[in-house]
Amino acid sequence: MGPPESFDDPGPGGQPAGALLFPPPPYRPRWWLHGLLFALTFVSTTLVGGLAWGGLPAEMAELGPAELFADRRLYLAGLAFSIPLLTILMCHELGHYLAARRHGLTATPPYFIPFPVPVLGIGTLGAVIRIKDPIRDTRTLLDVGAAGPIAGFVALLPFLAFGIAASEVGAPAAEGTYLEFAEPLVYRLLEAAIRPDLPADAVLWLHPTGVAAWFGVLITLLNLLPFAQLDGGHIAYAMFGRFHRRLAWPLLVVLAGLGFVWAGWWLWVVIILFLRPQHPRIWDEGLRLDPRRRVLGWLAIAIFVLCFAVEPIRIVL
Repeated sequence: MGPPESFDDPGPGGQPAGALLFPPPPYRPRWWLHGLLFALTFVSTTLVGGLAWGGLPAEMAELGPAELFADRRLYLAGLAFSIPLLTILMCHELGHYLAARRHGLTATPPYFIPFPVPVLGIGTLGAVIRIKDPIRDTRTLLDVGAAGPIAGFVALLPFLAFGIAASEVGAPAAEGTYLEFAEPLVYRLLEAAIRPDLPADAVLWLHPTGVAAWFGVLITLLNLLPFAQLDGGHIAYAMFGRFHRRLAWPLLVVLAGLGFVWAGWWLWVVIILFLRPQHPRIWDEGLRLDPRRRVLGWLAIAIFVLCFAVEPIRIVL
């Protein structure tokens, strides 16, 4: 470590004239805050999972609030949703965290964000980590960016497989308003492998664990959008450099066009415009990555394709 720095002009004899600025103290995680946020998110995802996605028996709709929240079936259904969902989110963030630490970067443990709103919600707004040191080269950028979605995708596969196997087969709803989930390629491949005899006109009413894994697929897809400082932006910029920067705006126009199919893409266009579509420059932009990292990058792109759906969620009236 070099000598402490000063922003003051040196005084007579070349000595600093003002106070010295010493390096900040080492980062110490506030484990109580991370634990509290995780506990609140566990509670909110369990309750929302049970209420919104638990497939509770019809007679439970007649229960009052006190009886409903005293019924253990609510929590059993909720745990079948919250445990896989939080496992997927934790694996995603730990992928980033471990990759950052491997490169000597200071990173926080995951911050989980509770969001206890059942309507179109999953009980959380996700989880994030903060990397407190700048990422200075594309090799590190690729490693840190790709580690999260790859780890999260690997974690969601067994939950999605179990959810498909445990789901009930039924006919489409005859009336009422309900949500229809898209079937991205990863879902179709698993369904064909696990339930090959499923009739073409049959509908799988997803088990809560399958719903959690499906949202894990959606979260992975959104994180891999190739813009700004999303995971996909890190990966695409590390692999393609200035070519990616030239394509950022045309790709954003394509994403806006998809908004005519699913309005949710317009929200992401606004978010990406706020973040700025092009990835910030790094000094070794354009430097060819080694073969192992290129394989890692193409694996992340393949996961994006497996998770992609033009209209992820459709409201059927």
